Amino acid sequence: MKQSCHSILQSIYSLICKVYKQLNSTMKPQHLLLFPLAISSVEAFAPHAQLSSRVSSSLNLRMDSEGGLDRDTVKSIERQLAKANLSLNPNAHVFEIDAPSTPIHEAESAHGMPWSDTIGDSEHDEPLLYMPFWEWQLEHMKSSLTNLQTDDSALSEFGYNENLDKKARIVSQCYKSDEYRKIRMTYYDAGDNTQVFNSVWYPDPKYNLPVLGIDLLAFNRKKYLAIVDFQPLYDDESEHAATFEHRLAPIKDQYDSLKGRMSSKFYDETQFFSQQMLFARFEDEKVVGGDLFSAFKRYVMMHNRLIRENEPDEANQDAVLDRQRAYDTYSAERDPATGLFASMFSKDWADGYVFDFLFSLSERKEGGLQIPPMFGGGGPPGAGGKPPSGGGNPFANGAKKPEAKAEAVVTK
Repeated sequence: MKQSCHSILQSIYSLICKVYKQLNSTMKPQHLLLFPLAISSVEAFAPHAQLSSRVSSSLNLRMDSEGGLDRDTVKSIERQLAKANLSLNPNAHVFEIDAPSTPIHEAESAHGMPWSDTIGDSEHDEPLLYMPFWEWQLEHMKSSLTNLQTDDSALSEFGYNENLDKKARIVSQCYKSDEYRKIRMTYYDAGDNTQVFNSVWYPDPKYNLPVLGIDLLAFNRKKYLAIVDFQPLYDDESEHAATFEHRLAPIKDQYDSLKGRMSSKFYDETQFFSQQMLFARFEDEKVVGGDLFSAFKRYVMMHNRLIRENEPDEANQDAVLDRQRAYDTYSAERDPATGLFASMFSKDWADGYVFDFLFSLSERKEGGLQIPPMFGGGGPPGAGGKPPSGGGNPFANGAKKPEAKAEAVVTK
């Protein structure tokens, strides 16, 4: 962690020097103000700087309208921000970068994770249906990825929230490595009413490869929905650094229970979805620990392998980052789970959670979060300000399940 924080700060310092040189010919002293560098030692940029294991480092770059940056510098700054899971507003006068500061062991155990019991009601010996997926993924990340790091998400306001009245809670963590710009993980627990595991893996933009998306949901421990996919950045698969669907087809062919088709109710399956998406609606819980767990692990490992097999392309990073930004914007506008977040945890919290954590590169429209219809239409649950009953379960209180209704709470 010490070396990682020092490396990030060095990169930022190099960018600052470049900015200074660009503006130096016309600038006045007040045009470029660098403050503060809140680190454990003022020697942080020295070759032998020692950083504590808990560092909270930030840099504010203020510029007035008389100064400007060329496009290459702006793009370079954007890449550094993206590595920290932040975005750059070109119209802003203040840019802030927070260096990772939470050790992995502290992040992964935040809020009592991995949980062993539910906050809600359950009649099952293993009430947290998808916790084995969470635990396997985290251990796999630690053993397989290079220079795995975490940020402060687990300890931020987006790391945990709960609604004790409705017996529901949500926990989120975020990681990155040399291979991945961002790996976010979310678990939603409301007892037998609702169980959700969601994760998205964004390749580092030097790898022009698809995003790995995972959504696993259970309602009443009777209705189940599963989506695992290599979500393409382009309509034409050949525009990626490597084709991949032919690598997935032999895996998918082995799991008849995961060969369903997604409806177009919330998403256009021709955008950011592949032909080899694992998709299933089912009622037999044995599929979860059987076909689904096996296929999930194989898709994750294949995605890791695809990255290892491809050489990084530094020159194409801006274009890849633009496509990841388009993916985030598309998803933030259509994710029907935002209605659940807003009604269970407040719209203000949901707004920040969607735009600053789930889809942190998305372009926020004026007015903030626009909640799409969910649970078969008719607006978000809890219309009129009341939270949904049943922990957000669309099938609680005896509601019948329309054919496509289970798709409503999918978080890409």
